[in-house]
Amino acid sequence: MRKLAHLEIPRPSAGAVADLPRVPIRVITDDVRSAHNVGAILRTSDAFRLERVVLCGISPSADQRAVRKTSLGAEETVPWEQGMSVLEAVETARAEGYKVAALELTDTPTLIHQAPASAFPLALVVGNEVDGVSDEVIAACDLALEIPQWGAKQSLNVSVAFGIAAHALTRSFLDHHPDFL
Repeated sequence: MRKLAHLEIPRPSAGAVADLPRVPIRVITDDVRSAHNVGAILRTSDAFRLERVVLCGISPSADQRAVRKTSLGAEETVPWEQGMSVLEAVETARAEGYKVAALELTDTPTLIHQAPASAFPLALVVGNEVDGVSDEVIAACDLALEIPQWGAKQSLNVSVAFGIAAHALTRSFLDHHPDFL
């Protein structure tokens, strides 16, 4: 076994990725305040070729230097927008045919790896580093998705949780649509 050199890894160019199909998962940030977390969310969205990222509330813009430092150029390959309120982004997604899910611990969760096929296309709301997804936004969601955890802590960093969710949800979508990519 050997590690592949960067040039050996088969990847589409930044220009080519714009013409490829995107997994119908839209990410909505609910006041994610850290530029590092926003950059990581963009970079992970690129890795799974997710449909778009909607930065809401106090979430820093994808064109900020601190975000670009972590995203490593993903702000150029992932469609993103900023400026709507979180509830506006939720309602826009719903009007465009998306189910809306909060990535949050609630009293009626669906485990992330059990998201039903009917959940797609999906708008996934990820929350603030301290307060999570707001109660007002949770009330506007169709379901809550939870990542099982067995340790003493009750939460994960938002960009880590998003990475786990993006992988699980993309796998779930591709299991139901194996010829998509």
